Amino acid sequence: MNLFSLEDKKTNVRTEVVAGLTTFMTMVYIVVVNPAILQQAGMDFGAVFVATILATVIATLIMGLFANYPIAIAPGMGLNAYFAYSVVGQSGIRWEVALGAVLVAGVLFVLLSVTSFREQLIKAIPDSLKYGITAGIGLFIAFIGLKSAGIIVGDEVNLVGLGDFHAPMTILSLVGLFLTLVLFTFRIPGSLFIGMALTALIGGMSGLFVSPTTWVTAPPSLMPTLGAAVISLPEVFSQGLYAVIFAFLLVTLFDTTGTMIGVAEQAGLMGKDGSFPRMRSALLADSIGMTAGALMGTSPTSAYIESSTGVASGGRTGLTSVVVSLLFLCMLFFAPVVEAVAGVPAITAPALIIVGCFMMGGLARVEWGRFDEAFPAFIVMISMPLTFSIATGIAFGFITYPLLKIIQGRFREVHPLLYLFMVLFLLQLIFLPE
Repeated sequence: MNLFSLEDKKTNVRTEVVAGLTTFMTMVYIVVVNPAILQQAGMDFGAVFVATILATVIATLIMGLFANYPIAIAPGMGLNAYFAYSVVGQSGIRWEVALGAVLVAGVLFVLLSVTSFREQLIKAIPDSLKYGITAGIGLFIAFIGLKSAGIIVGDEVNLVGLGDFHAPMTILSLVGLFLTLVLFTFRIPGSLFIGMALTALIGGMSGLFVSPTTWVTAPPSLMPTLGAAVISLPEVFSQGLYAVIFAFLLVTLFDTTGTMIGVAEQAGLMGKDGSFPRMRSALLADSIGMTAGALMGTSPTSAYIESSTGVASGGRTGLTSVVVSLLFLCMLFFAPVVEAVAGVPAITAPALIIVGCFMMGGLARVEWGRFDEAFPAFIVMISMPLTFSIATGIAFGFITYPLLKIIQGRFREVHPLLYLFMVLFLLQLIFLPE
């Protein structure tokens, strides 16, 4: 095990295996939620299920073997909802073309990962916009969770209204949400996964969930989605999906970077000068996973903050990530039960709502006392769920931030790249609206 430098990191094989199992338990819900969301874009559930697992395995293995960090990577929450409900659902773009946009963003991410431009891009984006974007995505997926649960419904007068709390599926959603919140309150590892399992059990007893006759089978075929992104590349550019590509790239880049640094700090793996050792290898793991995932048929990957649970259990090396990868690989044979669970909105909706809550934490770091910092974060956050578009929310933030700085005479505080983005987003909103 010299590959992982276990002795140098003051850990051992048993500790790393337990850490890997812990991380797996806290994020395995993604094999249910991701295919369930992308299926609503018209994609084949089985193919997305396999693509989700394989993208996770590839990216997390690279992270473990080459970057030697206890960080897991999988298709990210938020961007999968943006892919399905905004890019495909609202804009009417075919899912094949949306995958093509993910592929372009993945290739750009790979190129950024091997150059110093990635650092310039990360530094160019002010913290208030980063936190606002993350919070906006949280509101976006929480809104989707509430809607799919039937807790809120469409209303002709007020756009949204309260759902029917007598509807069986809504009742089951509320019960599942309450049970999962109780699990989180007592800090039970794998609360999301356990909550989904308990909700499925209750749904089975009430007749809302039908257990599959077969739990273990050979993995579904990947053919319905394999290579669709490549075939659709010409349409990505002919339809001018540059804002969509930028949204996929930008959110993945700084979300992954922020998560990796946070987990590395928790594990005591940051350099003495505050640097992030082997950043290139770590970002390559995610960018390769994102590119491979697009080729196979899933939305962008991202580093998972759930990795912190493995670190809390003692994980300090890439062996933790390797264990996570192997456990995910085993999930390939449980497609029938995963598809049955994903077919009941009440089982997956609580996970969307709670993950959305977790993504709001960064708002505490926004300088609300400074209007030129606060308003861009606010307009990003509020516009994402209301326009049903992450890209539009990002555009509003990147336009208002430089403008407010110019008005206040603080234009020198703005990185030149931000002025370029402001102009590009203005042109996009005027001439190429979604």
